[in-house]
Amino acid sequence: MQVAFTAVPDSHLPPVDELLSIAVSALGGSERQGQVTMVRAVQKAIDDEEHLAVQAGTGTGKSLAYLVPSIRHAMGSDSPVVISTATIALQRQLVDRDLPRLAETLAKELPHEPTFAILKGRRNYLCRYKATAGWPEEDEQDQLFDPREVSATGRMVQRIQEWAEETETGDLDELVAGVSEQAWRQFSVSAQECLGASRCPSGAECFAELARARAGEVDVVVTNHALLAIDAMGDLPVLPEHEVVVVDEAHELVDRVTSVVTAELSEASVMLAVRRVGRLIDQPVADQLMEAGEDLKALLAAAPPGRIDELPQVLGLTLQLIRDTAWRCITAMGPRNADKDDPDKAGQRKAAFTALDEVHDTAVRMLDAYGHASEADRAEVVWLDGATDRRPPSLRVAPLTVSGMLRDKLFGERTVVLTSATLALGGTFDALAAQWGLADGKWQGIDVGSPFDHPRAGILYVAKHLPQPGRDGLPQQYLDEITELIEAAGGRTLGLFSSMRAAKAATEALRDRLDVPLLCQGDDSTMLLVKQFAEDEPTCLFGTLSLWQGVDVPGPSLRLVIIDRVPFPRPDDPLTSARQRHVAARGGNGFMAVAANHAALLLAQGAGRLLRAQDDKGVIAVLDPRLATARYSGFLLNSLPPFWRTTDPAVPRAALKRLTSDPS
Repeated sequence: MQVAFTAVPDSHLPPVDELLSIAVSALGGSERQGQVTMVRAVQKAIDDEEHLAVQAGTGTGKSLAYLVPSIRHAMGSDSPVVISTATIALQRQLVDRDLPRLAETLAKELPHEPTFAILKGRRNYLCRYKATAGWPEEDEQDQLFDPREVSATGRMVQRIQEWAEETETGDLDELVAGVSEQAWRQFSVSAQECLGASRCPSGAECFAELARARAGEVDVVVTNHALLAIDAMGDLPVLPEHEVVVVDEAHELVDRVTSVVTAELSEASVMLAVRRVGRLIDQPVADQLMEAGEDLKALLAAAPPGRIDELPQVLGLTLQLIRDTAWRCITAMGPRNADKDDPDKAGQRKAAFTALDEVHDTAVRMLDAYGHASEADRAEVVWLDGATDRRPPSLRVAPLTVSGMLRDKLFGERTVVLTSATLALGGTFDALAAQWGLADGKWQGIDVGSPFDHPRAGILYVAKHLPQPGRDGLPQQYLDEITELIEAAGGRTLGLFSSMRAAKAATEALRDRLDVPLLCQGDDSTMLLVKQFAEDEPTCLFGTLSLWQGVDVPGPSLRLVIIDRVPFPRPDDPLTSARQRHVAARGGNGFMAVAANHAALLLAQGAGRLLRAQDDKGVIAVLDPRLATARYSGFLLNSLPPFWRTTDPAVPRAALKRLTSDPS
């Protein structure tokens, strides 16, 4: 357990510029003006208790620029600073590399060596009680018909049991190789299912509680956007008390928060509640809920997937039936704290209440989503997700905006610094500020630039002469263009496609036409494909969404990034289309506020794959002519780094050939 330290007056701490200079020098770096500007801005925001949005291009060193003032503030206060990230990769980078090196470097300059910890959601930690209480009844219907699934899950369960005997943290990420969600669910509980440390027989040695206790004694707590949202919007605190939050990868905040507050209702979720409550109440009452679940199954199987704007009578009656029968089951269960002295029975009751509450509350939300006087008054959208090979159809409900939640629950309680390489869409922070709920609040936005000389290092080529992309796959002209560009680059190409279907189609069409290795996302794990791409210079890699934001390949292995089309959301996407319509109903421009912002964000992220190190050079080739001709093209172009621009096909080919023959 960490030792709690006493806060130190701010006047006794070294200035933030001095700490940054010491850190940069000790870590073998060089001073960058953007980093200095950012560290001062973050310190000022903390001092003034004012929210700050910082766009910091690749190579700025933004992690150091927010960690130094965060550590300094923690030393001078009685609470930690919370750092929230979107990806596990950045969490691990902070905890395993950046923070240990920085803490050691600054130890002599500060009252004590900075301390830090990582904190995740309870589901990420092994539950000791569940692991020792026998095989839980978490049977999945799809396993019942596939012996291979049962066998594979059984082997994973055995591995977890062996690991449980030796782990010191209980952290799922330390279980290598990974296991399926089905297997892990046998050994973990959600916050709602947890008995609580005081009532659980294993409470004193609970991994999740120990992690939370460690987090309460350190200077910096590293977490993720989902847990940040749960902490801000839940009834019970998850994170230790804190005054300052730094949100890295802030361009993903809205999507991650939306995922947390999206609810699902399906036959499977109803039947899970039935199974959990079955032996705890009279069977006829549980049977009523089971029959309602069967009605839902039949209804969803016959309904077309997509957004449900008006509530059909039969669906309304089914949701009412689920709501009412779930409530009867909840009532039949009696007091929630019954059997509190019997952990086994208390655990069964807690699991049953959790499943019943989820079914009941989701049905209520879906019914409440209808009946508003106008589209502008609507708060949530309901849609049907169609069946896939892996799962049956399900109903989903999500808020049309999370700006109010963020404004009241996150920004209203503490000082928040938001940073990313991509925040200024169309050249301003207004779009994302509105999504965050900051539009009318007290906040500042700054762009500290990038150390890269974009006009000299990169060319943005828009293939204005090509036809607009259609719905029937890649036109032949696109395939010809891709071939000629890759040949000029000698491979070394990252192909970013708007759909997996397009990526696979391009791969199949071009493998016989190109003399360089061509990999496609899905051929192997994405991590291994990126590693192979980085290590073999002529290799090309084609893929979709995760590659737009998740690839970091500095050096000569990446000279060309091809983007097949402006990445607008699918017009039939239920949530984004509903959000567009909602904005329009309130007098705004739905297309620009939702679709264009989405496209601008992804385009900027995709273009950001090219320059990852100071000596990198190359070409961004966008095949979609709308980036040069459409009325919204200026907004999209102003969202991109300031590459040198051209629509002349000869220019990028000549540049790539020069780079291939003379990489310097």
